[in-house]
Amino acid sequence: MFTFAQFSDIHLGQDRGDGGARARERTERVLACLSGVLDGLDAVLLTGDIADHGREDEYTLAAKLFADHGVQPLICPGNHDARGAYRAVLLHGEAADASPVDEVHRLPGATFLMCDSSVPGKGHGRLDDATLDWLDRELAGTPDVPAFVCFHHPPVPLYGQYVDPIRQFGEERLAEVVGRHGTVAGLLCGHSHTPAVTTFAGVPLVAAPGVVSTLKMPWEGEEGGPVDYTLPPVIAFHVLDDEGRLTTHFRVVP
Repeated sequence: MFTFAQFSDIHLGQDRGDGGARARERTERVLACLSGVLDGLDAVLLTGDIADHGREDEYTLAAKLFADHGVQPLICPGNHDARGAYRAVLLHGEAADASPVDEVHRLPGATFLMCDSSVPGKGHGRLDDATLDWLDRELAGTPDVPAFVCFHHPPVPLYGQYVDPIRQFGEERLAEVVGRHGTVAGLLCGHSHTPAVTTFAGVPLVAAPGVVSTLKMPWEGEEGGPVDYTLPPVIAFHVLDDEGRLTTHFRVVP
């Protein structure tokens, strides 16, 4: 059994008249919760929108908060992230490198492929051909280990009035890659700011809730706007059992 946590969309630096204090406080609550259960987890994921403006100081703060709480998540960028600053601060790479930030993590029991679905300067997502080629090669290189394909933008509609127009497009190309590899146990994303579970290319697709806010769905009405800033943050906990079944639990962080 392989157990791991996922959180998403912390948006450090988001200023709602508080200098970013609210986003930081909510992120610290989530990290404190995760810190208390790390002994029972095999991995922790953060699926994008780490920074709100893609600034180096926002990534510096993220690195500090991770270190302070002893939580080092596997990460991928979102549409609010900037590849240069993200790469320079969080990965100690070259800020001038504007290529997609794709990373593979081969852990005992599972492989995580953290893909960059961001399109610089845009809100929607798309996996570059180079990323898909990389993903295909990496999946072929671990034929006997369950793999999770992770990115920020969901590749299917989730029926939210705000996120669907800026979801991941060109998804048929991703489906072809996933379909070639029977070891893909699930796809994990963020961006939706609401927990959602569906399927894609015949495997589970789980969108983690947002830490900084919650997106209201159309049936919840228009009063107060589409985003709720009062609901508490939520963490997704995933269990991959010995039969290859993925089970997800959601926990509110008070």
